Amino acid sequence: MSLSIARNQQQTVLRLWRSLQPHLRSDRDLPARIQEALRRREFGARDRRLYRELLYTAVRFLPWVEELTVRSEEEAVRAIAWLAADTPATRGFRETLVPGWPPPPPAISARARHLGVRSELLPEWFHRHCPEAFISPNLEVLHTRPPLWIRLQTDDPGTVLSEFTGRRWRWRKSEVHPEACEVLDEADLTATAAYREGRFEIQDLGSQFVLASASIARGGQWLDACAGAGGKTLQLARLLGPEGRVDAFDPRASALEELRLRARRGGYANIHPLPLTPRTADYDGVLVDAPCSGSGTWRRAPHLKWCTSPADIAAHARRQRALLARFSRLVRPGGLLIYATCSLSCHENQKVVAAYLAAHPGFTAAPFLRTFNCTVEEPGLTILPARHNTDGFFVVPLRRER
Repeated sequence: MSLSIARNQQQTVLRLWRSLQPHLRSDRDLPARIQEALRRREFGARDRRLYRELLYTAVRFLPWVEELTVRSEEEAVRAIAWLAADTPATRGFRETLVPGWPPPPPAISARARHLGVRSELLPEWFHRHCPEAFISPNLEVLHTRPPLWIRLQTDDPGTVLSEFTGRRWRWRKSEVHPEACEVLDEADLTATAAYREGRFEIQDLGSQFVLASASIARGGQWLDACAGAGGKTLQLARLLGPEGRVDAFDPRASALEELRLRARRGGYANIHPLPLTPRTADYDGVLVDAPCSGSGTWRRAPHLKWCTSPADIAAHARRQRALLARFSRLVRPGGLLIYATCSLSCHENQKVVAAYLAAHPGFTAAPFLRTFNCTVEEPGLTILPARHNTDGFFVVPLRRER
């Protein structure tokens, strides 16, 4: 790449970055704002991939970028280029703009020394919520590009993986979960025949662990109480088998419509979206995958680091306790209540469950089927990002004794 092209791209990055700055610490919908900025006709597909990667890197390392910008905007862009993932879209820009710079070292502290910055990369208050996030290797993983995991939902995974190989996409099977596979190249998976035929779903490995960690018997009748667009709903339907049933509720009609489309594509006749939650029921199990701060997804949605506060987490915790109290009534005696979040905050995880159990003595913590070598802290399983290169999650199965 010529230096003049790299300089023009540098100016474009600065222009885009300046337009985002007023919103960085307040807009929870920042990805949509970035997407809209990159829809302009001046950007080709390769340009969009480049600028998206650079902008997400800048948001991920926001305190460092702000510190460097005070010295020089051009120096800040060079740092962003150096910190960005090495992809086909970024490679030429990085090599031209920072020639001779060594590859970024794995340790965050070594990168900070190279750039001469001192700022912390996680909110200081979050240390009281998850001290493990501030410790290597979790700190490093939280500041890397998220992986692309899929969940195979076919008994013949070779049909999926052979198509990937035919497209020259590298992939690897998970060593700990047979239905999971990581795609190692940038790939439009939705363009494949295997995707159109419902043979796999895009789902983070940590998300897959949530249900795979619990003892879920085939043929049961379950409620997915916070179904959203249905990633875990489809996984639950596969675990239960065609003789089982999943009722799926979400207050957003658009989410349930997306779930219907995904269920049809996957061939799941045992999924039944509900416009209203049952008033009374006798489910073998209820999944409460509760709305949360999303701190476990900070590598995927780094903007959430900067527009989430302790007050937000306290509000989520109140809602989570209410959801558990509301939906646990629908579990039959002897049935399971699975509580999960994509948060790493103990205030949304262990403390919510402890408060629930104290107020509902009819429920007790149930044993895990598998822990995937993740951290078990009573009462629950914390899936830290560095263990298996995933997002962060928390899950606990609770048994209704009476």
